[in-house]
Amino acid sequence: MPNSHPYISTVNNFIKWTLLCGIIGISVGSATALFLSSLDFVTLFREQHSWIIYSLPVIGLLIGLSYNYLGKESVKGNNLLLETYQSPNATIPFLMAPLVLIATLLTHLAGGSAGREGTAVQMGGAIADSFTKWFKLNEGQRKTIVIIGISAGFAAVFGTPLAGAIFALEIMSFRRIQLNAIIPSFAAAYIAHYTCLAWHIEHTNYTLTILNRFDFKHIGWTAFAGIIFGLTALAFTWIGKGWKKLFNLISYAPLRPFIGGILIIIVIHLLGSTKFIGLGIPSIVASFTTQAGPYDFLIKLALTTMTLNAGFKGGEVTPLFFIGAALGSALVLFVPLPMAILAAMGFVALFAGATHCVIASIIMGIELFGLQAGLYVGIASIFAYFSSGIEGIYSAQEKIGTKYEMYNYIKKVFSL
Repeated sequence: MPNSHPYISTVNNFIKWTLLCGIIGISVGSATALFLSSLDFVTLFREQHSWIIYSLPVIGLLIGLSYNYLGKESVKGNNLLLETYQSPNATIPFLMAPLVLIATLLTHLAGGSAGREGTAVQMGGAIADSFTKWFKLNEGQRKTIVIIGISAGFAAVFGTPLAGAIFALEIMSFRRIQLNAIIPSFAAAYIAHYTCLAWHIEHTNYTLTILNRFDFKHIGWTAFAGIIFGLTALAFTWIGKGWKKLFNLISYAPLRPFIGGILIIIVIHLLGSTKFIGLGIPSIVASFTTQAGPYDFLIKLALTTMTLNAGFKGGEVTPLFFIGAALGSALVLFVPLPMAILAAMGFVALFAGATHCVIASIIMGIELFGLQAGLYVGIASIFAYFSSGIEGIYSAQEKIGTKYEMYNYIKKVFSL
């Protein structure tokens, strides 16, 4: 029977994509496990040796020099993955994986305010795309490979495989997704997640008090809070762009994180606290049981946008969790909902508003907080999504869909 027979072609494709999902899932899950365990180590070291914060400018310079001379393309971060999906020409440089891993660990070691999802996603994309030549993938198949890498990295770093798979599909816009990319996205996410768990990586657990009864009054307050979260996500994007313009005034790129490191040290001294540096996981967890300060979310927002736009590495999502949970916890002052519910809503909704991935946000909320929280995080995420403007934290993200059509219509009406 000739090799061109459709049944043989189907079997070959099944075997190829099963192998790819398995290899990439295991590779990205293991790489993420290494990253998370290393991140715990450098965070503990920083907490025990606070003097290392003063090395932030020098570490910033090292990161800047590394990207300037070794990985100029890699400096685009998650946007490079989005651009590759939209125009799959050049392969994502594999160097991106070790570069972002080391740069993120150095950022957290010295006290930069950054996240971790960007690192896992970029490692996932770089590792996945390295198989392009080995498996002789065409342009359409490379798009699927990028999705697989993103889903695997996101799923492994947060322990949320459903959200990871949907995030990878949603960030590319569902309208442009090929149907044959859906199953590989889910398969790679679950393989990466369980691989990470097999390395004995533990993810953060959150305690949540759910209201016994959900009525229309709760819907109104949840929607109101969602709008506030959306406007905060918009502020995160705008302030980040403001910092970027300021740092871009420094023509020699490696000096940007050097200057940024000095500014961060000054802010830490003025605050007299290290609460707002690093991931801030203890503060996120505390937001569910202890009312956060009214300005905690603003301080974290300012420090994170400064850190990342100066050129330090990590990601925005975990800081967004901090900002959203702290803001939600503070809203208990005038929003008659339980603090834990408000913190959970902020945790998820700010992510929805900043990334424009509302479905992945809702799924993540259910995975982290349980099905009972679904209605709260769902309503808050939808309102945050529509109130967060058309610009998000990923500048290369395509602006298509109902939200953007609605904004364009409103713009057209007011321009008449």
